[in-house]
Amino acid sequence: MLEGVRVLDLTNVLAGPFATLHLALLGADVVKIENPRDGDLARKLGIVPELNARLMGTSFLAQNASKKSVTLNLKTERGKDIFRRLVSTADVLVENFRPDVMPRLGLGYDTLHAEHPHLVYCAISGFGQSGPDALKPAYDQIIQGLSGVMAINGDERTSPLRCGFPVCDTVGGLTAAFAIMTALYHRQRTGEGQFVDVAMLDAIMPMLGWVAANLLIGGAPPVLLGNDNFTAAPSGTFRTGDGHINIAANKQEQWEALCDALEVPDLVHDPRFAKRDDRKANRAALTPLLEARLAARTTEAWVCLLNQRDVPSGAILSLESALRQPQVRHRRLLREVAVDGIGPITVFGLAPRFRDAADPAPAAPPTLGADTAAVLGELGIGDDDLAALRAEGVV
Repeated sequence: MLEGVRVLDLTNVLAGPFATLHLALLGADVVKIENPRDGDLARKLGIVPELNARLMGTSFLAQNASKKSVTLNLKTERGKDIFRRLVSTADVLVENFRPDVMPRLGLGYDTLHAEHPHLVYCAISGFGQSGPDALKPAYDQIIQGLSGVMAINGDERTSPLRCGFPVCDTVGGLTAAFAIMTALYHRQRTGEGQFVDVAMLDAIMPMLGWVAANLLIGGAPPVLLGNDNFTAAPSGTFRTGDGHINIAANKQEQWEALCDALEVPDLVHDPRFAKRDDRKANRAALTPLLEARLAARTTEAWVCLLNQRDVPSGAILSLESALRQPQVRHRRLLREVAVDGIGPITVFGLAPRFRDAADPAPAAPPTLGADTAAVLGELGIGDDDLAALRAEGVV
């Protein structure tokens, strides 16, 4: 659906590559511009040392399907000249350096916009392009702490607790992809390029919407509830005969259906649990009463019974089981691609489905510089010129 859109991707590690991955999966021609020495840092990150040594680490493989790789030393004058020529072929440029890096290279937005007013330039950073923290270094863990995310996770024993994956990086990447698409639509209507400033801190904090609203509007700070849902009860994780189950009886009719399924009809009329707010206030008393009944059956049996009665419930799966569950297979979310010298690997494909558009399988993540000759050849740079550029350390 984005066929014909070229994206120059100068990003590293996660937030930026996650943004451009979605553009690539939608059909954009995403060209990674990497330093000639070792490329994207993610190439050396992952659980398999041999792949890290080959600059094809699992962290890189996970986020860079369907992209091209061109090596270019932007600290050299010839590298900058070639880069400017590449920008003339591009619709979008994405980078996730600190705000002062591209201007110091003479390749900041103002310079490139003057030469290419159609360009959509997206800068992703920890704190944005301005403000007292703009130049501070930032990783996902730092933003999780500064955003309040870690402070609301866990319970009294475990908080502060980070999310088990880089949530701020990935939300930052999704925010950037959304903003880039908006800017492209704006350009289609007006012909104007755009500067897009995405801060990971800005991106993650609106995700706290309900929690923040309770404080900003209701004046109530968050309460550490661990696996319980602060909006309703019983809604959270409960022990069963062989493990745990998630139950979300958020509506009154779901609560009553749950009591019927557990054969505890008296709880429906118990004044401690009669209404939603009563149940929330007395969840400490309610949970053991429910778990005494849940202990009589397995998680699988309860999931089947409760879902039949329209009470939302589900098992708590290991990552491996989650990836292999039938619904995920049915949706074809995981796709297999063949990588030269490595073999078949499994990566995530595009999450949304479009009824009237093709859903092609992702292409293999590129080896470092795999597309340098082809992409620079479009600029008229032939084999002899390329050899000279390699000798000079430009590519």
